[in-house]
This record gives sequence, structure tokens and C-alpha cells, in this order.
Amino acid sequence: MSRIRAAVLGSPIEHSLSPVLHRAAYRELGLTGWSYDRFETDEAALPAFVAGLGPEWAGLSLTMPLKRAVIPLLDAVSDTAASVEAVNTVVLTEDGRRLGDNTDIPGIVAALHERGVTTVDRAAVLGAGATASSALAALSRICTGEVTAYVRSSARAEEMRRWGERLGVPVRTADWSRAAEALTAPLVIATTPAGTTDALAAQVPGRPGTLFDVLYDPWPTALAAAWSGRGGQVLGGLDLLVHQAVLQVEQMTGCPAAPLAAMRAAGESALLARR
Repeated sequence: MSRIRAAVLGSPIEHSLSPVLHRAAYRELGLTGWSYDRFETDEAALPAFVAGLGPEWAGLSLTMPLKRAVIPLLDAVSDTAASVEAVNTVVLTEDGRRLGDNTDIPGIVAALHERGVTTVDRAAVLGAGATASSALAALSRICTGEVTAYVRSSARAEEMRRWGERLGVPVRTADWSRAAEALTAPLVIATTPAGTTDALAAQVPGRPGTLFDVLYDPWPTALAAAWSGRGGQVLGGLDLLVHQAVLQVEQMTGCPAAPLAAMRAAGESALLARR
């Protein structure tokens, strides 16, 4: 049987759980001829890496800082990926085409649907980076009202408003000094680096709604622990990672249903082993 390859690229990449999730899926699906690796790759090295892919390659997962850098190297990009100018999935077809997609956006939606969050009348986003734009795109599918983004600079505020206009989401911005106000929203999506939201943990309200904190290591974050302690529903970065990886596996392998439960269990075990 010929070997079929896939991999995750980014920098830094050593921490990535993607190999754990994809390999678990291959085992469950009986894809014994498939392999999934990780490669430390920055923006300068990406063009040569992509150009060197042979017919044995089925696809790539991309993390920072490559999600935008890869776009000029592709033959086509899905509407979902184009909406946020970010590709995290590349599928290589049998005729040699390179197709880009973004599974983070439907991954966020699927994770929320799994927990019963199918619609909210307002939401808050903490942060304004690349993940925040994907969060806005996801909210365009489930939020019927205004989204408030809490940011640290006027430039970031303007960027989030522009993303809102582009995605059809009414976005109001507020300074990070008022971030505690976000915690009263029925859905809060935290997209900030580790430690950024720790100071908010003491201000979680008595009856919080749903928090989606996109970090998975370290976990739980101080905010997530406080939120859960107050009885609120919490989703973490592993929820996002698993759901977006499910979609990647389905696209790269052609299998109609990736094994969500097996992939989640593998991810949980890997995280426990790191602690």
C-alpha cells in the first residue's frame, strides 16, 4: 500500500496537538497507510515546502503565522476562508490542485452546537487577533444581535469594526479596561494569549452564561476555572481543536464522518500527560 501523507505546519509547532488528533482518527478509520507529522515552518520557508509536495500528499493543517501567507500559493480558496482571509486547511487533489479552507469557523459553531448553544441575542469577544476574526465569522451564524469586542488599542478597535462590516455582524468596541463588562453576556469568546484574562477571574458574575476560551494549554485558565466554579458552561481550546480537526480529517481523507469521540479522548490524554 502506498503511503499517504499529511502534516501540520507553523512556528512554533512543537506544542501542536494536531498529530495526536489526526493519528487517532486514522487508527479509528483503519487508514493504516496514512501518516501525519509536524514541521517547523515560517513564512519564508512556506513557498518552498508547498512547491515540494508530491503526489503522496493529501493535505496540510496550518497554524500561525501561515494562515494568510499560504493564500497566494493556492489554486482556490473557499468562501469561508476568504471571509476572514485565513486558511488553516489545504487539501491536495488527485489532479494536483491546492484548495484552501478554514475549519476554525465551522469548528467554533459545531463546538457550541454540541453544548446546546445554537443562538444568542448578543455576545462578547475578548481580544482582536486572528482568532477573533474567526470568532466574529462564527458569531455571524448564531448571534442575532450586537457583538462587543474588548480591545487594547484604537487600531485594533477599528480592525474589529471593519471585520464586523465585512462579515455582516454589528460590532461595538470597548476598551480593555472595561473587559469585566463582557462577562455578563450570554456568550463570551476569549481569544487572548495565556494570562491575559486572569485578572477577570475574580469578577465573574453569580450566574454566568457560556464561556468559550480558545486556549488549551495551560488549562483551565483562571477565568475558565472561576466561570465553572460559578456554575457557568465552559468550552476550551480542545473543543475547538477537535471540531476543526474533524472537518480537516473528513476533507483530507474523503471519509464522511471522522471519529469525534476517539479524537477527543486522544487529545485529553495528551494534555493530561503534559501536566
